This record gives sequence, structure tokens and C-alpha cells, in this order.
Amino acid sequence: MTSFSEETFQAMMDWSPTFATLVGVPGWDDRLEDLSVDGHQALRTRLEDILSRVDESDEDQVAKDVIRHQATSIITLIDARLVEHSVSRGLNAPVAVLLKMASQIDFSKRRHLVPQFLDQAARRLRDSDRRPLRRHVEGGAAHVERFLASPEQEWEGDADLRPAFAKYREFLLTVEGRDDEHAGLCWLPDGEENYRKLVRDYTTASYTPAELHQLGLDLIAGLRDEYAEIGSRVWGTSDVQEIFRRLRTELLWANEDEMLTSAVEAVARAEAEAPKWFGRLPRALCEVRLTPEVDRQSAAFAYYVDAALDGSRPGIYFVNPFNATGRSRTVSEVTAFHEATPGHHLQLTIAAETDLTNLRKFAFIDSYIEGWGLYTERLADEMGLYSSDEARLGMLGLDSMRAGRLVVDTGLHALGWSRQQAVDYLRTNTTMDDSEISSEVDRYIETPGQALAYMVGRLEIQRVRAEAEQKMGSRFDIRAFHDLVLENGAVPLSTLGDLVTDWAGRS
Repeated sequence: MTSFSEETFQAMMDWSPTFATLVGVPGWDDRLEDLSVDGHQALRTRLEDILSRVDESDEDQVAKDVIRHQATSIITLIDARLVEHSVSRGLNAPVAVLLKMASQIDFSKRRHLVPQFLDQAARRLRDSDRRPLRRHVEGGAAHVERFLASPEQEWEGDADLRPAFAKYREFLLTVEGRDDEHAGLCWLPDGEENYRKLVRDYTTASYTPAELHQLGLDLIAGLRDEYAEIGSRVWGTSDVQEIFRRLRTELLWANEDEMLTSAVEAVARAEAEAPKWFGRLPRALCEVRLTPEVDRQSAAFAYYVDAALDGSRPGIYFVNPFNATGRSRTVSEVTAFHEATPGHHLQLTIAAETDLTNLRKFAFIDSYIEGWGLYTERLADEMGLYSSDEARLGMLGLDSMRAGRLVVDTGLHALGWSRQQAVDYLRTNTTMDDSEISSEVDRYIETPGQALAYMVGRLEIQRVRAEAEQKMGSRFDIRAFHDLVLENGAVPLSTLGDLVTDWAGRS
């Protein structure tokens, strides 16, 4: 008899079969995501059935918590109909995600499905009562155009796929997008309710959008003291706007080779120090590579791709050299620590190498996953990994970004901010340059709520650690704490709190 965990995992992989292949789970290599309304509703019905029966399960409480979250999460995404207004960037832009994933996984048994996939994406846009931003329609079309202008990719094999991509691009050019003044979900049908559910899903916490907005404002204000302290040492000034200006215009990369070398050195330094802070380390290695050229203009400036279960591919930390000489080198180290070691590479690989069920190994819980990544940025400072005060300013720069996300994401989707309001806020309160700000804001618009998970997750991990330290005193072992957090896989934040509380009481 199939367990509830396995039943839920099967549904998760049906929702994202390319992810199954990415991490080496067999059985989905001949499938692509089903974007059709009928396909989504059929999966929704399966998940509702699981939720109606989960209390009957004899699985432990952690498994039940993860089952409930994963089933509810996919239902929330289906109900929000994000594929109907996400075409350029973000986790919900299906064609952009396909082009990113295609070079990372075995496409040989599924490439014949690409024309159908593109037709489904177009049909969802055509038949929708909501529209993407006009600029995102243009960006999505430009992304496909860059692909069509590139040399033939290995994953295309001998299939003639480019006419289908050309047809999709021509369709995008007929879509009448909405203007930048109406950027958020609150301007779309059922948008306020959908956003409330997405906030709950991504944060696994009970914050309202208004509470998160204020939390972000408070964090931004608090970071100014840290900028002033380090800026006084580096440049002899405590003026935060002057520090921001210098971070945007000075300490830039000379070339992309310098960027890659810095990332490689940071990861090596972290790997050497990690045994002092973690009892368990991953068997799979982490490689540092440049983002494939065809993806550079649309991809994030850095990201991590999971190692395969069968050892056929290591974890890969991709560094995007697009516009390298216009970007600050101060964020290189902090980003490497977040994405590779001690961040996502340790987190995702350790979970995958445990004896946990597949559901627990691969659960999509952003507040845990991205909360850990952000937690490790500050942990890296405890570990002595930052090479200079300039690199610590980079750490603060990413803190400002994540705190700013709380303000801007809620501003756009709950308070009705225009795109320009979001851009202006980040320009005033973060160290990002204009191109990064534009990219970030477009990501928030197309992936509502996801950007909230980072800071909410970090604050909760820091909170439960502090409580355990206070309760345990000299018995507290940082290596054991980190092992506990990672060996349980991704869990909702409330579940993590229960696990740590129980551990602190027993240890």
C-alpha cells in the first residue's frame, strides 16, 4: 500500500517532472509539466483527497506537517493561476524555466513534448482574464528570440523544435500586457485572496502582508547602524547614502575571470572550515561554473542546481558574468556562502543523502530552504569566512535586499504600489545598482510572495537557535544544532521550532 508520503511525493513530481529528473528520481524522464487547466484541476483534486485523508495516516507528525504543506502549496499555486501572467522571469514563467532547465537535465525522452508545452503556455495566456505586464511580455519574447538566435543546443537533439518556439514568440507579440502602474496581484481578479494564501504558503508563518511590510521597514532602519560602523572603517564615513553610492560605483569587477576566481576561492575556504561547524557533511561535491551564455541575460546573478542522487552530476553553483564590470565584487563571497557552502549545497545535499522519504528529502518549503541560505550568510561571519570589511558590506547589502523584499513585495501585491514605487524604494534603501533593482522587482512581480520567505525563515532559525542556546547553556553544541536542522529536511517553520525545542529538552 502506498504511504501518504509517497502519494504526496508522486503528486509533487507530477507537478514538476523536470525537477524529478534534475535530482535523479527515476520515473518522470519522459514528461514535461502539464500546464493545461484540466491537468491542473485533476492534480488539485488528487491533492484535496490526500488532505481529506491525512489524519488517518500512521506516519509521524513531521511527515504529516510536510504532507499538508506540500499539498496545500501546490493547490495555492494552481488557484493563483500564475502561469497566466508570468512570462519573463521567476519560478512561475514556464517557458523561461524550461529554457533554463533544458541544459541541466536529460531531455532526450521529453523533447518531443516541447511543442505541446509551448501551446499550453500560449493557450493559458490567450484564454485568461488576467495579463502579464507589458514589459514582461516583451522580455519573454526577447528571451525566446535570443534562444532562436543562438547556436543549436545539445538538448534539442535532432528534433526540429525551433519553429514551435518561433510560433510561441509570435503569439507573445500579440498579447496586450498591463501597464506598470498595476503591477501587483491586488489589481487582478481574486488577487488579494490569492496573495494572502501565497504569503502563508511561502513563509509558513502567520504574518499578514501589513505585518511583513512593517517588519521590513524596521529591519532596513536597523541595518543603517551596521553600515555606518563598517563604512567608517573602510571609507572613513558613516553616511549611509555615501556608503551606498560607493558600493554601487567602486569595488567593481575587472573581468568575468576575476568573478569566477573569487567564487571558487570563497567556496574552498568555506569547505575547509565547515567541519568545525557541522558534524555531517555532504558526499557530493560542489562545482563552481559560469552560467551558460544563452541564459546570462535572463538568469539570476547566481544560483545553485542540486546534485543528482545517483552521483552523475555534482551540485553546481552558477555565477552569472552578465555585466560583470558594472557590478560590485563585494557580494561575491556572501552569495557563494548562501548558494554553495554552508548554504544550499550543504542543505539540499545532506537531506538528499539521508534515509528520509523522498517527500522529506525534496519538499518545496521556501521559508526553510531560503531561510537557511540567508541564515548562513551571517553564520559565515561567525565562521570567519569573510576576507575583508568590504566583503562584510556585501553581506549587509544582501541583508538590505532581503529586508527590502518584505517592503516591496507586500507593497506591490497588497498595497497597490506601481513598479516605479518599488524601484525607487530599493534604490534609496539598498546597495543594488539600477539593473539589479529592475531585475529584482520584475522577479517579485512574477513570483508573488516567494521573496518573503528568505528573511522570515532566517529570523525563525536564529530565534530557535537562541532559545536552544539559552535553555541548554554549556550543553549547546553548534554542530549538533546544524545537523538537527539539516538532517530533517525541509519542514514548515513551526515544525522546525518543535523539533529544536524537543532536542534542547532531551540533550
